[in-house]
Amino acid sequence: MDEKNVKEAEEICGSVHVHGEAVERVRKAMPDDDLLVDAAELFKVFGDSTRTKILSALFTSELCVCDIAEILGMSMSAVSHQLRILRQTKIVKSRKKGKEVFYSLDDEHISEIYRIALIHLSEIE
Repeated sequence: MDEKNVKEAEEICGSVHVHGEAVERVRKAMPDDDLLVDAAELFKVFGDSTRTKILSALFTSELCVCDIAEILGMSMSAVSHQLRILRQTKIVKSRKKGKEVFYSLDDEHISEIYRIALIHLSEIE
């Protein structure tokens, strides 16, 4: 630890004591930087309230753009733009039925992330 970090640690912790075993255990367990960057991007996409509203709708049912636009009171163009972002990050998938395109959450992991977020937030109150 360099001198600047030592001074900072003393101000924050009151003393400087690095717990070497814990530090090594955590370093070994941490995912590589590329995966952490991808995780940050995923959370960034979840961080938009419009996209979260779309996820909420799709959590309940597979829907087309027209349905989502009607539910959220948005233009189809605005919904399509958000769906494109959600598809690119593999949060939402699409399937064609004739001329219509239906959207749903990509898999159970996405459903679980959404469900757990709601549970967590309801416990905070």
